[in-house]
Amino acid sequence: MKCLLLAGGFGTRMYPLTQRIPKPLLKINNKPVITYLVKKVPPDIDIVVSTNKRYEADFLEWQKGLSRGVDIFIEDVFGEKDKPGAISSIDLFIRSKNVSDDLLIIAGDNYFNFSLPDFIKTYNGRNALVAIHDIGDTAKAREFGVVKLEGNRIVELREKPAQPSSSLIATACYIFPSRIFGLLAEYCADKMRDNLGVFISYLLEREEVQAYVFDEEWFDIGSLDPLERKRLNI
Repeated sequence: MKCLLLAGGFGTRMYPLTQRIPKPLLKINNKPVITYLVKKVPPDIDIVVSTNKRYEADFLEWQKGLSRGVDIFIEDVFGEKDKPGAISSIDLFIRSKNVSDDLLIIAGDNYFNFSLPDFIKTYNGRNALVAIHDIGDTAKAREFGVVKLEGNRIVELREKPAQPSSSLIATACYIFPSRIFGLLAEYCADKMRDNLGVFISYLLEREEVQAYVFDEEWFDIGSLDPLERKRLNI
């Protein structure tokens, strides 16, 4: 298994905060968000950070201060209009590097306190696995992909529904088995694809997708309001 940390977005929703610094390098209590993620990945799993040409120098500088090896994968993209999107970025990485390992995929602007080793232990080796969190507020759930579960299976994922049926949301932490890379390529073949949740919905039409439900703290820094950011020293 390899770990792919997605850090190629331009963070336009958080301007002016992210005009000069990529969102995953924003600091919580004086440490970049993505550094917390790196520390959570088991040491026997190789980590690759996917970013773009605009932020290449920022991530290469960040890389120097790490206590473990992390590779940087650079997309030949300088601006939002050329960005392939999150799902297409995953497909590009897989094809460019001829990846045949299962992938632990995490969005670089996520902060969470659940155990990644426990998450990985839940993986059955065959079906995609998605980390699910009860955000506790159906109004706020409208900003995310809302899921319906049957046991440990996801049976429905609705992206940013106007009227969420629950406050259970899909967080941007996944394991994709290598056997679904063909479906991923098929999904991305006709246009650039962005939203990870929509791909999970696509996958649900074709096979079973597993859920890992956690209770520990989680947030997407892009969804935090100014007061929450101030509290976290972002």
